Amino acid sequence: MPSSMPAFTDRFSVLAPNYDLLLCDVWGVVHNGVAAYPEACDALKRFRAGGGSVILITNAPRPGEAVVPLLDRYGVAREAYDGIVSSGDVTREAIGGRPGESVFHLGPERDRSIFDGLGLRFAPVESADYAVCSGLADDETETPEDYRALLGVMRQRNLFMICGNPDVVVERGDKRIYCAGAIADLYGTLGGKVLYAGKPYRPIYDRALAKAAQARGAAVAHRRVLAIGDSLRTDFTGARELGIDFLFVTSGIHAEELGARDNPDAAALREIFSAAGQSPKGITRRLAW
Repeated sequence: MPSSMPAFTDRFSVLAPNYDLLLCDVWGVVHNGVAAYPEACDALKRFRAGGGSVILITNAPRPGEAVVPLLDRYGVAREAYDGIVSSGDVTREAIGGRPGESVFHLGPERDRSIFDGLGLRFAPVESADYAVCSGLADDETETPEDYRALLGVMRQRNLFMICGNPDVVVERGDKRIYCAGAIADLYGTLGGKVLYAGKPYRPIYDRALAKAAQARGAAVAHRRVLAIGDSLRTDFTGARELGIDFLFVTSGIHAEELGARDNPDAAALREIFSAAGQSPKGITRRLAW
């Protein structure tokens, strides 16, 4: 159990001089699935203007380059980041390790870019060699329970699943929607084998660090790297396992359980960090310079 909890840091400019590289979450920190957070984008641009580098690290189930047009549409300026690494990138690597096998895709059509250029052979669940789950077909109305019967069929066939987005839920505007991680978790409870491609697991961080080293011309020491995110399950756990500092944004996915979005309850914060066994380097309501 952590002995103390850091004070709120409402201005990122106080922390910025301590770091050369930010591994920044996207959904919940930089945008809400509908529009960009202008203050967060401004903070990232200012950090870069001061000589720092920003790699956006997202559990989006599509290639990193396919995320760029989405960020453009939400109003996230390209000057706010040096590069993007996605769980879709890790998923594609995992698919590449299963040459010649047929795949069953569980997810919406909009995620099909995750398979572009891989020359895959798709098959129904009854005959596929393995499955890739990128989300719910209709995440506005469906829940993971709607997939229990399908997952039962997969389990009977002992079908291996690659989860292209380990997030369980995200916020789209003011609405919570389920992600692929929720389906993968349910499959796991049924005894199914799952590879989670993305945060909090190491491969996505290795990719992000390599991309940063390429952008800067040299690797960045871990003590000079800060992860920023709003999820304890993915962002905080990933940073802790990697051994880097973490800035927790309270206005994201945990906002409801922490009380008011603009004024989170200190006791609730202590409780979740006690459960995690560690406190972050800093806590902020929202990312702002």
